[in-house]
Amino acid sequence: MDFALMLLADGRLPAGGHAQSAGLEAALNGGMSVADIPAYLTMRLRTVATVDAGVAVTALAALADSDPDRLVAVQRHWAARTPSHVQRQSSLTLGRGHLRLLRHLFPGHPVTEALAAVDGPCRPLLLAGFGAVTGLGPVQLATLVCYDDVQSVTAAALKLVPLDPAHAVRWALDCRPTVDAVVARVAHLVDPGDIPATAAPLLEQWIHAHARDTRRLFSA
Repeated sequence: MDFALMLLADGRLPAGGHAQSAGLEAALNGGMSVADIPAYLTMRLRTVATVDAGVAVTALAALADSDPDRLVAVQRHWAARTPSHVQRQSSLTLGRGHLRLLRHLFPGHPVTEALAAVDGPCRPLLLAGFGAVTGLGPVQLATLVCYDDVQSVTAAALKLVPLDPAHAVRWALDCRPTVDAVVARVAHLVDPGDIPATAAPLLEQWIHAHARDTRRLFSA
């Protein structure tokens, strides 16, 4: 399980994450300063990552119960809590990359088949799928979702701004209390209706502008 967790948390996983900045490029282009990146990480964890972690954990429970209807319900609850069509499309794109990898690694597995039956599964559903086939529990899965969000931002920062890499590592380490709080909030969830509904309107404004930008390093 620990090896699987490290593998899934590796930014080099061939699922398309390298093309994502978790909205950081959009935020910087929108006028956010480099000094605000630590606050940006916290904001992402308390909003976008909280929703995604809640979705992943409830999807894990649905997969454990072999309940396809509840899995579809989880997807619908994710969509309702992700009002930005740009954010939804980004997650669906990553979901396709993760589904391709899941099919390659675990062809014919009941979890793979269940997720393939969902119409355009989002990224947190696929992370739940990897968690299900590798034996991750809800705490590990929620931590993985949060870590992935943090490392997407910090890795992108190194490409977008002049920065000592040691600062990015410090920012990631400083996120630990917030990550723990998010995990404690969602790790027990089973009912899709209990997934937190949080929002970051300014982030949504930035990423919508970014989607129309013809000069950008990251797709999102």
